[in-house]
Amino acid sequence: MATRRSRLELVFDILLAIQNKGGKIKPTHLMYKSNLSHKLLNGYLEELLQKELILLEEEAVKKKKRPMKVVRITDKGLSFLAEFRRMREFTDAFGL
Repeated sequence: MATRRSRLELVFDILLAIQNKGGKIKPTHLMYKSNLSHKLLNGYLEELLQKELILLEEEAVKKKKRPMKVVRITDKGLSFLAEFRRMREFTDAFGL
């Protein structure tokens, strides 16, 4: 049976999904990539917005009347990803 992801692993997965899509992603796509419900994702996005790890922006779309919402990773979010990877490598090296 699979173990549950920790809060930090969820944040890492969210930020990694954004980074893997070129630094920006639609909220619905992020929900599918991070395997979270709409309610849970919104809670995490609020926290990440407050901590300035992501930005929520609206982009104009040529054929649509209303702008499209996108989630964009910040430099601080990219730094978090790099440090979390280092931490994971460190703990893996000691078998923790």
